[in-house]
Amino acid sequence: MKNGFILMLIGIQLISCHSKVKQEENKIIVLDSVNAKIDEKSKENVLVYEGMLPCADCTGIQTVLKIDLGNGTMEGQKFEISSVYKGKSPEKEFVEKGNFNTERGLENDPNGTIFILNWNKPTEKQMYYGYLSTDKSKIYMLDRDKKIIKSELNYSLELKK
Repeated sequence: MKNGFILMLIGIQLISCHSKVKQEENKIIVLDSVNAKIDEKSKENVLVYEGMLPCADCTGIQTVLKIDLGNGTMEGQKFEISSVYKGKSPEKEFVEKGNFNTERGLENDPNGTIFILNWNKPTEKQMYYGYLSTDKSKIYMLDRDKKIIKSELNYSLELKK
């Protein structure tokens, strides 16, 4: 009788350990699924534009502009711009990160969007990019007056898909 009781206790312990392992495995699967959804959601909120901008003393500036729209608050709106000066020896990558703000209206398009990079810094440290409401796949580098740079050279970046 005593041996049967001991065997029963050991069996119950084994079963409970097995169910705890299963619960932990289920928690891990659920957490992985939640993290994947968060990663996918954050990718949806990031616009990535890239292209080659003109350079006065090199063959071009390979530029990647990432605009993280964040959670809709000004604190959540971040950007990262990386620039590689091609044809320079050695080629160096410059990366700048910061906050941005938006304005409506670009040129004659009242629904166009202007991104003011480093909006919370002095004017000389701010950069301006914008797209027309008819074509969000192309973003233009803007001058200090927030106007599209009129030139035969290409001052635009293409949306990466």
